[in-house]
Amino acid sequence: MRSLFFQTSVLLLSTLVFAAAADPNHLSEQEAAAGWKLLFDGSSTAGWVALGTTAFPTKGWSAVDGTLRHEKSGGGGDIVTSEAHLNFELTWEWKIGQSGNSGVKYNLPDPNKAVGFEFQMLDDERHPDAGKGLIHQTGALYDLIEPDAARKTKPAGEWNQSRLLVDGTHVEHWLNGAKTVSFEIGSPELLERIGKSKYKKAKGFGIKTNSPILLQDHGDEVIFRDIKLRDLPAK
Repeated sequence: MRSLFFQTSVLLLSTLVFAAAADPNHLSEQEAAAGWKLLFDGSSTAGWVALGTTAFPTKGWSAVDGTLRHEKSGGGGDIVTSEAHLNFELTWEWKIGQSGNSGVKYNLPDPNKAVGFEFQMLDDERHPDAGKGLIHQTGALYDLIEPDAARKTKPAGEWNQSRLLVDGTHVEHWLNGAKTVSFEIGSPELLERIGKSKYKKAKGFGIKTNSPILLQDHGDEVIFRDIKLRDLPAK
């Protein structure tokens, strides 16, 4: 059973996430004291680079009106944080374009390749992938674990709030204040799912690793803001 401190931290974080929507891209005094930092300051692309490079893309991605956005068919490729993270809490707000597909990837076995665990972000009403089952829908651990069927996803064009917790081998996905997925890295259940997935032949996939965090360019419009992270102690 997780500690009372952990449960209290979850409730506190949920409050902070929802309070942040009124003032995106800023840290409260409480957040700063708790070790949170902004991964996007609302005006620059500092701290992000194109996957496999040391520079930000020259097309596709831009910082506009307090958001970090990818234009539909804009190119540019996936972008990643310039720093790697092993144990962390990540929160962000996002909205997807109509029929859009994107995701936030983490625990990449090769930091130069876009293969890793993925928090799926999708227009569940229009994108064809939604018809392939819950494991391809918003809040899922993409292609591996389906999200809670009772999750509350905002439609395309509206802001969603997401949270990702990677604490040792324990991982959680949250969407709009509710947990959608929970799993243990290296567990028999997860290894069995990996063995039946598209990742079954991906070298090192599913092994706990220190890696950058990736925002996916899937060729569609996706907009981010209020991206915040705090590193957690090693376990």
